[in-house]
Amino acid sequence: MNWSSLIRQTHRWVSMAFTLLVLGIFAAMGLGHDPAPLVYLAPLIPLALLVLSGLYMFVLPYARKWRRASDGP
Repeated sequence: MNWSSLIRQTHRWVSMAFTLLVLGIFAAMGLGHDPAPLVYLAPLIPLALLVLSGLYMFVLPYARKWRRASDGP
């Protein structure tokens, strides 16, 4: 498994965890519970990982083009 596919797979799993965290918070609020303030901050960790891996996947095609262009004819 290369780095690109590992990062892509990790991005998928972290996005599922992030979604479940956010849904859990909304479900708890809907049931009338008031979660601790730390619970509201919990999704920020997976969100930061999603931003980093998403930016990597966004830049990857451009980096491949730049690498091919710099190799020359």
